[in-house]
Amino acid sequence: MNSQDLSVFRKLIAQRIAELDEGSDAGRDARSVVELDQQTVGRLSRMDALQNQAMAKAQQSRRDIEKRRLHLALRRMDEGEYGYCDTCGEDLPQGRLRIDPAATLCVSCSRG
Repeated sequence: MNSQDLSVFRKLIAQRIAELDEGSDAGRDARSVVELDQQTVGRLSRMDALQNQAMAKAQQSRRDIEKRRLHLALRRMDEGEYGYCDTCGEDLPQGRLRIDPAATLCVSCSRG
């Protein structure tokens, strides 16, 4: 992979990290502590609020995992190891990296 290709993927990764950060900022209120006023909120409304909070926390956890994967991809770029399968060492197809720029396995190795 040449330096121009790496630059394209570095920009793609930076864009995805920014999108994840935006999603994290947007969901901050949904993850906050649920205030339960027993006098004014019914039992089903409290359950809905707690369920929404749990879903927002799970979504944030997925965003955090994806951000870690993307930062590791940037580190692999800096170390000259980006774009190779961790198992067989073959080049990862650029189409695969466009879909998932943090991919570390080729299609064949990811199946096995």
